[in-house]
Amino acid sequence: MSRIGAMRHRLRLEAPQRVADGGGGAEIVWQPVAELWAEIAPASPRDTVRAEKISAEVSHRIALRHRDDVTAAMRFRADDRVFDIVAHYDPDERRRRLVCLVRERITP
Repeated sequence: MSRIGAMRHRLRLEAPQRVADGGGGAEIVWQPVAELWAEIAPASPRDTVRAEKISAEVSHRIALRHRDDVTAAMRFRADDRVFDIVAHYDPDERRRRLVCLVRERITP
C-alpha cells in the first residue's frame, strides 16, 4: 500500500474523443476526465528507434485512489509528460487503490 505522501504528482486523466474534421474524416481530441493525485514510479527504461527517429521509452507504474472509469484507451498528462495506459489492476481487490502500467514517450 502506498503512503498518502507518495501520491504527490498532480495528473490529469484524459479520454479520447473522435471529432469530425470537416473533410469527411475524424481526428482524436483528448478530453479531460479528472484531475487527481497519484504516485509515479519508474518500472523499466529502454531506448528504441522508431521511424528512423530515436525516442526514449520509459515504463512507469502509476498508483491512485480506485476509480471505476479508467480504461486502457485513456492516458495521464502531467504538464508536458504524457503517459499512455497499457493495463490497470486493483492490487488487493478491495477497491481502495488502482495501479496503472503506463508508457511514457520522450521524443527529442
